[in-house]
Amino acid sequence: MSEPPPRGAERDLFRDTWVRYLGYANEVGEAFRSLVPAAVVWLSYGVSSSYVLADAIDKGKKAGAVPSSEAGRSTRVTVAVVDTFVWQALASVAIPGFTINRVCAASLYILGTATRWPLSVRKWTTTALGLLVIPVIIHPIDRSVDFLLDSSLRKLYPSVEKPSSS
Repeated sequence: MSEPPPRGAERDLFRDTWVRYLGYANEVGEAFRSLVPAAVVWLSYGVSSSYVLADAIDKGKKAGAVPSSEAGRSTRVTVAVVDTFVWQALASVAIPGFTINRVCAASLYILGTATRWPLSVRKWTTTALGLLVIPVIIHPIDRSVDFLLDSSLRKLYPSVEKPSSS
């Protein structure tokens, strides 16, 4: 989780509480892919995607609550929703899910060619490795997605304050 909000600041349900961990459900699903039915992995993507959608809606509602002209309000809400949705979809679902999937697939393959361990041991080792990689990849992916959006999508926004999506 990120650092706690400054004293007197409103706590963000989707960033400052346990709810944030729902965004990592698909990474856990990917780590367990070799041990569970595919439906369980897809369910984990459903949980993460629901988190992304709920956070985007929440940020849109918060942006809409700030008093301003209707045109400014509409733009601010749209930017907040789009920025949050794209950032979260990339940083919480797509990139980490792909990364954990490839780490686990590669480790299962390497363990299969380099060891004589039983398949069940190789699968559990792969799952453990996938789970251990999750905290290591979070911050580099977050910063990379910030850079990507700052260099692309966020340049398209009208001159309104940059949304805080990370």
